[in-house]
Amino acid sequence: METPDGTAVGTERSDAARNRARLLEAARRLVSEHGAEHVTMEAVAKEAGVGKGTLFRRFGDREGLLCVLLDEAEADFREVCTSGPPPLGPGAPAADRLTAFGWTLIDRIADVTDLGAALARQLRPRNRNASETGRAFHRHVSDLLWEAGVDTDSDVLAHVLLAFTTFETADYLVRDRGVPADDLQATWADLVRLVTRPDGFLAVGG
Repeated sequence: METPDGTAVGTERSDAARNRARLLEAARRLVSEHGAEHVTMEAVAKEAGVGKGTLFRRFGDREGLLCVLLDEAEADFREVCTSGPPPLGPGAPAADRLTAFGWTLIDRIADVTDLGAALARQLRPRNRNASETGRAFHRHVSDLLWEAGVDTDSDVLAHVLLAFTTFETADYLVRDRGVPADDLQATWADLVRLVTRPDGFLAVGG
């Protein structure tokens, strides 16, 4: 089968895959050299040797490109959470895993060298939540709440808990208010203990 210009479909798809890989590699280099906050679509296109139109057609906009880089950067962490050693991974009680997950997120938010956090900061909350990483984090917290026996809407409660670890909240508390990251982690642990209390504190109708 051929495209209207006579190019074989397989060749076109191979070319598209190579172009995508070249664009992402250019973006990674710029993030590494200049920081995610300074990466522009124009700079990525120039680095990759393509027109800006090609970049926009492939990723939609700057946040679309950064979402792809974010999901790549977070792949290892997501795997550790779902299949790595405890307490983040399976083998520990759900409440302990939930505590460890929040502690790790807060550690990473406070770490100015963390690539995933740097990329995520560049995304609007809506796009961050809708990214593969955002959806995976939410699903993970929701599943752990369910495993811990929380008798309420774990989907909504997961959003509520994760709101505590957003950059808008954590950066304000740590950078503007001077709250130590250790204090945020202690508060996260308190929240987990509260919502997973065995007396059914959050039980529907309780």
